[in-house]
Amino acid sequence: MTWKTLLLGATASLAFAQVAQAERGSDGEVRVIYYQAPSILNPYLSAGTKDEEASSLILEPLIRFNPAGEMVPWLVTEIPTLENGGVAEDMKSITYKLKPDLKWSDGTPVTAEDVVFTYEYCTAPGGGCAQASIYEGIDKVEAVDASTVRILFTEPKPVPYVAFAGAQGPILQKQQFADCLGEKAPTCTQQNFNPIGTGPFKVDEFRPNDVITLSANPNYRDPAKPAFAKMTLKGGGDAASAARSVLETGEFDYAWNTQLAPEVLDEMLKGGKGRMVFAFGSLVERLEINLTDASPSLPADERGTVKHPHPILTDIKVRQALSMAIDRALLAEVGYGDAGKPTCNLVPAPAAYADDTNTGCLTQDIEGAKALLEEAGWTVGAGGVREKDGKKLSLLFQTSTNAVRQDFQSIIKEWWNEIGVQTELKNVDGSVFFGSDPGSPDTFPKFWADVEMYANNFNGADPEAYLAERICSKIPSPQTQWQGQNVGRFCVPEYDDLAVQLGQTGDLEKRGEIARKMNDMLTRDSMTILPLVYRGTLSAASNTLGGVDINAWDSQLWNVADWYREK
Repeated sequence: MTWKTLLLGATASLAFAQVAQAERGSDGEVRVIYYQAPSILNPYLSAGTKDEEASSLILEPLIRFNPAGEMVPWLVTEIPTLENGGVAEDMKSITYKLKPDLKWSDGTPVTAEDVVFTYEYCTAPGGGCAQASIYEGIDKVEAVDASTVRILFTEPKPVPYVAFAGAQGPILQKQQFADCLGEKAPTCTQQNFNPIGTGPFKVDEFRPNDVITLSANPNYRDPAKPAFAKMTLKGGGDAASAARSVLETGEFDYAWNTQLAPEVLDEMLKGGKGRMVFAFGSLVERLEINLTDASPSLPADERGTVKHPHPILTDIKVRQALSMAIDRALLAEVGYGDAGKPTCNLVPAPAAYADDTNTGCLTQDIEGAKALLEEAGWTVGAGGVREKDGKKLSLLFQTSTNAVRQDFQSIIKEWWNEIGVQTELKNVDGSVFFGSDPGSPDTFPKFWADVEMYANNFNGADPEAYLAERICSKIPSPQTQWQGQNVGRFCVPEYDDLAVQLGQTGDLEKRGEIARKMNDMLTRDSMTILPLVYRGTLSAASNTLGGVDINAWDSQLWNVADWYREK
């Protein structure tokens, strides 16, 4: 089967639960808590999931993905296909038709020019767009007329549904962001904190790393939605207190990403005020290995840049040893129970893209790890710490503040100590770690450490853009405002070539072969990413909150317009 076959027969329907609603705003206020507090409401300037999801309440893409990973028209009338003429026969362009009478929350019309501008905004030099990979392979975006936008590709694009799709690719209002191109982008505080959008809610007040107050968008396209007149999105705290506020105290209606040990959640559920909502998508908890030197002895504009290779971790035997020392099955059991599975893959799903032969990392081998380090010349010195050429095998291991992640850090540190690796642990508040401040030393893209742990996933059921995030040009640096998802600073021309091939391949079997090879280059072959656990998306919802349809392929808040209060 090929993508062309699917394009010819593609359908784009979504059946929502039908709920009788008296009128917009009739159900009062809904309260949501994200223990990783949003720090910006512009996903183009943040790679943090917390910021992408908070932004999705206000900013929307042309198409979305439903909980099954299927494409859904959102701001457009239909999904373009070969059959309906929306995808060109030569597959070098795709044309979208905006829904009629779309308005921004300020009452002005949404036009194709806004879509064109959004592309220009993300691709402007010096802007440090965090989502630049979704625009790979585009020649230009043009407005055919006020309601029609055409995307032209440099080469045939058999899977053209990457740009303007999902929470990572929303449309910005040209009028609001016109003076925020390039290096000006991060300086536009008013725009980045108070974007004008098409979503069900609009911003009333945004206090970064604290709380967002929102009200129903008076110009939302469905006059009966949203059911809630107001939303409060509180940020901060920790996963345990967030889950407790829904499951035990009932203070909040929805708690995002309740990353807690199974026995902790089971105890909270006895409070009787809420339930867990859960789905598997493509979320992988992993270790990223820094191939550059992040030593504080270097100048700030050179620290963690490709100019200075890492003095220890550029040796693949060291990276292999670090991986071999880990018992992933134990981590999955301790941290997630049934909501986690040990994995060696960065792309664990869908099945067409997952390499089921990449299982070598699943067996812990402490003695083998020791032997590899001996081969690499790292011999045991004082205090059991290995040394080579007078340098200790000592690493700084950072992650966000979270009980499960701190447990993982402690366990992994013990394993690494056992093989002679001295490990210093650091945890950073999630609001900062996943934040967007280019001046902060503690964000995960800046990666001023040796090893870091986090999880993320991709929009929709195709990993093309996700894998393209690891090409050479996506390495964070001062020139990109420290934005970019290639946090390990991996740069292999062959990998870049495969990313181009994937973008030009339509046959599903061949796409799977290319994607698996890219996955293996990052994990098994280079050991620059050490996957640990394939995690389910898990959150807590109040028993009185209806309409929740958790989505592991898009924002968890994707259908917030359909939420309502159970009577």
